[in-house]
Amino acid sequence: MPGALLAPFSRAHSGPADDGRFPRSSDMTPLSPIDPSAVPRRVVRRAIGWSIVLLGVAVWAGELWRWVGMLDPRTAGALAGGSIAALATALGTLPVLMSQRFSQRAYDTMLGFGAGVMLAASVFSLLIPSIAAARQAGATAWGASATAGVAMLLGAALLMALDRLLPHEHFVKGLEGPQARALRRTWLFVTAVALHNLPEGLAIGVAFAGPDAIGAQALSTGIAIQDVPEGLVVAVALRGVGYSRWASCALGAASGLVEPVAALAGVALVGLSAGLLPWGLAAAAGAMLFVISHEIIPESHRQGHERWATTGLMLGFVTMMLLDTALA
Repeated sequence: MPGALLAPFSRAHSGPADDGRFPRSSDMTPLSPIDPSAVPRRVVRRAIGWSIVLLGVAVWAGELWRWVGMLDPRTAGALAGGSIAALATALGTLPVLMSQRFSQRAYDTMLGFGAGVMLAASVFSLLIPSIAAARQAGATAWGASATAGVAMLLGAALLMALDRLLPHEHFVKGLEGPQARALRRTWLFVTAVALHNLPEGLAIGVAFAGPDAIGAQALSTGIAIQDVPEGLVVAVALRGVGYSRWASCALGAASGLVEPVAALAGVALVGLSAGLLPWGLAAAAGAMLFVISHEIIPESHRQGHERWATTGLMLGFVTMMLLDTALA
């Protein structure tokens, strides 16, 4: 019999009760009675605590909304787009909180879907508008394309440098960056996820800084759609390496908070000069392409589900393409 079943009992002597049979009633120590009023008090305290927290969040949200209303429309749009993407990331973690399990095949398919959305967003929402903005600024066809190409490489190089310089831990490849082993594993994962979400937030901010508000809304919508499975993937991965359900969901939801901050940084940077718009759009595209190639696709293919991951990528690409071209 498992030892856990015998834990509530104590042996009164070392006689026949030691022969492996179930203890006699005379050998059992009675359990302490449970105070019936303890549970209701605990429930009431918890309800009051959550009510205070929710009230505080509601007040804070109201003040934030009032402050956003006083911002420049481009800044307000970037903040709203980044916040919606962060909320979508948090929503994606809820199945893990409810103990829902997913197969590795579904996990890889969702990764592929996110990669497809990001890939289409890089092309239709960032690179093509970057070339168009450069042409409107007076550049020739070759000059506009060269500007977009150089900026794209610079954006990828920036993410590559951050990937090498910042200590972090990937779910698959393990530790990377200097002094990674000296930091707690939680912070290593948080840094890795922040590097992953940084280009998405920058892309939203740069897009809203441009003249095409509808295209910016399409981009933020597509990123929010792919952030739902992305939040789930992050929470599932954290759960798989030993974190509790609550910790996995909290870290997964917190990973999306990088996006509104990066969106504000992107719109502020491009707002310094209109000439920076083509460079910012293409640099954000390059950063996203780096994440797709360096992180998402290798992760989705490592378990032998290449067909499912590729199918998800194609579906994600088509979804984002339709959003961008239909709403334009």
